Amino acid sequence: MTTSDPGVSHSTSFAPETSSTVELSAHFDSPQSITVLGATGSIGTSTLDVIARHPERYHVHALTAHRSRDALLRLCQAHRPQLAVLDRAEDADWLAIQLKAAGLATEVRHGETALAEVASAPEVDIVMAAIVGAAGLLPTLAAVRSGKRVLLANKEALVMSGALFMSAVAESGAALLPIDSEHNAIFQCLPPQHRGGLAHQGVTQLLLTASGGPFRGYDRQQLAAVTPEQACAHPNWSMGRKISVDSATLMNKGLELIEACWLFDARPDQIQVVVHPQSVIHSMAAYSDGSVLAQLGNPDMRTPIAYGLAWPERIDAGVQALDLFSVARLDFESADEQAFPCLRLAREAMQAGGTAPAILNAANEIAVSAFLERRIGFNGIADMVEWVRDEVALTPADELPQVLAADQRARQLAQVWLERQR
Repeated sequence: MTTSDPGVSHSTSFAPETSSTVELSAHFDSPQSITVLGATGSIGTSTLDVIARHPERYHVHALTAHRSRDALLRLCQAHRPQLAVLDRAEDADWLAIQLKAAGLATEVRHGETALAEVASAPEVDIVMAAIVGAAGLLPTLAAVRSGKRVLLANKEALVMSGALFMSAVAESGAALLPIDSEHNAIFQCLPPQHRGGLAHQGVTQLLLTASGGPFRGYDRQQLAAVTPEQACAHPNWSMGRKISVDSATLMNKGLELIEACWLFDARPDQIQVVVHPQSVIHSMAAYSDGSVLAQLGNPDMRTPIAYGLAWPERIDAGVQALDLFSVARLDFESADEQAFPCLRLAREAMQAGGTAPAILNAANEIAVSAFLERRIGFNGIADMVEWVRDEVALTPADELPQVLAADQRARQLAQVWLERQR
């Protein structure tokens, strides 16, 4: 298997070099064309809110959804894209009929191939990659390989295939902008050109903040009784059900740790998770001279989305300015990995390397789904992930088929674990 060797530098390519940066920062004569992958989710709808505020700068080329055809219909009526994509043919047929009846010329397609096509279409300038889970990997890779500006909100794509993904970014010259609030904050706190590893930039540590979720302070016994409704009631952020559960288990922070390693050419030991209940500081970078730079703002995803859309410029995101007097205090504490072992499991997966992160992600997706369906308890999420992790043989992750095979095997064994619990 491959390992995350502390001496190995990951290939990182965020912003293009100077000449490309100048080109990207120029004012465009015509609006930039955008594909939103996962348009009906919280990130997708927030993206469309920002786009609608700047019609002179952006227009929507394509919107995609999994099976939320009614929601996609409403978005198509509001934003009038050239293309819309759904997963199933029957949903696409229904949407096409509804759009025609509404007098809209939007073309409707379906399936995985269509997703990749609207992510890599020559006329598209920017792709918002906001499909939740492993399903977002292939269309996001298609956008990267086509050299687009990719706004990465699908952390699982990078978690599953970090080396492959970052190599594709480097080879294509794509501009990769992180949209997770934590990674976007780090991006803003690092020097303009993020190259050569953290030490080369004078950075000693990345401080990844976490709200602690709805169960901060709970022990394992208390967590055994929590419900899906409680887990989805995040105290600060409005998110989908899957990511809300990940936030509650701290798996979301674990996946973000893995993502940060790849994005910022960092080792797991260079990243510290800091629980910050107010969610005002979105993350920090500590420098060798003793400085710590932090990015602050209200917990609203439109801020990082607007930053990614307009970078290196700044545009109005529709977000209320932060009132420090209302916040009044900022608290910090360490993460409890005894009560929330998913964070430890994610760190161990990154340290193991190879297909370990893909296995972790696949098992977690099955576990979260089972919890939301009330088939397992909250603590069963980490239990399943750790059991699958120990059962699936690690392999190198040098090729996409290896990653996808590990993902599939982990899902199969996760179902075995569920059957045994019954």
